[in-house]
Amino acid sequence: MKPSIASRFQARLDARRAQSLYRQRPLALSPQQPLMQINGRAMVNFCSNDYLGLASDPAIKAAVCADSSAGWGAGAAHLVTGHHLHHHLLEDELADWLDVERCLLFSTGYMANLAVQQTLMQKGDLILADKLNHASLIDGALASGADFKRYPHCDYAALGRRLAVSEQTTLVVSDSVFSMDGDLADLSQLNALATEHQAWLFVDDAHGLGVLGEQGRGSFSHFNLPIKGDRILVGTFGKAFGTSGAFVAGSNVLIESLIQFARPFIYTTAMSPLNALATREALKRVQEANDLRGLLRANILRFRQGAQQMGLNLLDSSSPIQPVMLYDAKTALAWSEALQQKGFWVAAIRYPTVAKNQARLRITLSAAHTDNQINDLLQELQQLIIGV
Repeated sequence: MKPSIASRFQARLDARRAQSLYRQRPLALSPQQPLMQINGRAMVNFCSNDYLGLASDPAIKAAVCADSSAGWGAGAAHLVTGHHLHHHLLEDELADWLDVERCLLFSTGYMANLAVQQTLMQKGDLILADKLNHASLIDGALASGADFKRYPHCDYAALGRRLAVSEQTTLVVSDSVFSMDGDLADLSQLNALATEHQAWLFVDDAHGLGVLGEQGRGSFSHFNLPIKGDRILVGTFGKAFGTSGAFVAGSNVLIESLIQFARPFIYTTAMSPLNALATREALKRVQEANDLRGLLRANILRFRQGAQQMGLNLLDSSSPIQPVMLYDAKTALAWSEALQQKGFWVAAIRYPTVAKNQARLRITLSAAHTDNQINDLLQELQQLIIGV
């Protein structure tokens, strides 16, 4: 007898719930900001990637509401009739900002990461990827047809050894800021190894763009590296920009190749023209946001100092992503639920998002968080430590 959907998955669902690994979607009833209504309750939100607090910026909202040149829907793919002037201008403005030849918009970072690897890499090629890369980078590599190998996290000696013995066309793939650990890849070493071994380098800068570098230009700027030749950057708008969507930045040949051959670009409706307009406005704010980046750095330091003083186990992260390591999934879930009861929304991150026995609270900080909100969170964490 052939299986039904229920017979294939119900036992797996039950097992995940029993192991404290079941995940559910919280329901937001307010705009994305530090103080939110989540599941009908007032919560201080420490889960968002809205690093500069732009997701509800009134100037961005006003620009969208004032526009009459486009509807909300693009109506078609970019290559049909969906490529609006706002898309075109956003790509040009991003390219000027990052000092690259071209940029190309995608509806999500996941699609961009699929498109780059699926399009550039062929059977017989090799992708070398950091062990802790985002799931979208892993899936993009698997979809490419190329050989796929992972090197230990940020182990550049191991990467160098693999590059040294490879005679294949090779793409080195890494996040810039790793989304669960919050640490920063050393792009200087990655770039040097790629240059030495004539490899291509592809960096997902989702959590670095807007936060790192001059004018928030991201990780390449942070390491004073150009995005030229066989260097490729993916950036997303759903984090520091406070909007949605993504882009690929690089050479003219790269972008033309994606336009002509990337299935995730060709066969999907373009992002909303009004979202492109909102992102153009967000780009202006990001460029001028040194004050917000300063507030963000101060908030990160405030949290880390307080957490370390009370003996919490933090990872070595200077980014807005601050993991509190608890290791056991049941403990992480219990702490998360206890914080919710006190009005703090903090996610428990468990397997399979992270490795087994690496469960944690993933606390993310924003320039919009107040000193009192951070201090109150630290106080509640202190109560959990002493078991009150």
